[in-house]
Amino acid sequence: MTEQITDTEAVVDGGTDEGTAASRPSKIERLEHEGDIAADYLEELLDIADLDGDIDMDVEGDRASVQIGGADLSILVGRNGEVLEALQELTRLAVYRETGERSRLMLDVGGHRAEQRTRLEALAEKSIAQVKESGEQVSLEPMSAFERKVVHDVVAAAGLTSESEGAEPKRHVVILPA
Repeated sequence: MTEQITDTEAVVDGGTDEGTAASRPSKIERLEHEGDIAADYLEELLDIADLDGDIDMDVEGDRASVQIGGADLSILVGRNGEVLEALQELTRLAVYRETGERSRLMLDVGGHRAEQRTRLEALAEKSIAQVKESGEQVSLEPMSAFERKVVHDVVAAAGLTSESEGAEPKRHVVILPA
């Protein structure tokens, strides 16, 4: 999904520099640049690790998204996605080093996050039904920030509220009755 942003949405700081709005890249261009930096970084990493993978970059909503596909890349996912999380953070740091701006880039390897999203959406739907039926709150198992975000989005779309409770690594979602 590609987002369209008009020139009138460009932000000029202070308005003192004439032509700043015209010379500043659009949000989409900035996100595409983040994706390009990330893809270059990941391409180097794959070469160093002697792994074959195809890298695709896209802009989804308000963040750059990079996917690595190909042969068995489970080594880049790790147990429960731990290596993927670390690799995503390293890639975000590489983008920050180049741009000076914090990145919200999302990295997926071998469709792991896509499969995880589907599984979490099903868990959230089941838990929502349980909350609606019982009228009692439901606490889920500890999850990563990505996993909690998926659940919060599904809960909000169902018209209920949810909260994250606890401290890492035991931070979890609680779905509240209406």
